[in-house]
Amino acid sequence: MKDNIVKTKSFDFAVRIVRLYQYLCCDKKEFVLSKQLLRSGTSIGAMIREAEHAESKHDFIHKFAIAQKEANEVVYWLELLKATDYLNEKEYENINNDAISILKLITSIIKTTKAKVDAKK
Repeated sequence: MKDNIVKTKSFDFAVRIVRLYQYLCCDKKEFVLSKQLLRSGTSIGAMIREAEHAESKHDFIHKFAIAQKEANEVVYWLELLKATDYLNEKEYENINNDAISILKLITSIIKTTKAKVDAKK
């Protein structure tokens, strides 16, 4: 069976987000921004999982579009955490690169799926 790269990457990313949330709460005593990051960062993988059992190609695209929005939101929260000195440059770069990578992967999947749907019309 072929590995599902986006499923694996989004799950691993969610684990990193949970750990970052724990760090921000325990070590930095930051509770508001980190909660927003936790919600958006873990919902990416959840939407990808939902898309696995989509009712149609359009439903699949819709679920991935939500995951794409959540990934973009993660990038925002990470930028804000860096700008407010809750994350240093190294911490930020490391996890932000992963967020951007997942965002690009999701965007590519959406474009490819839309092209296939349009080709069948």
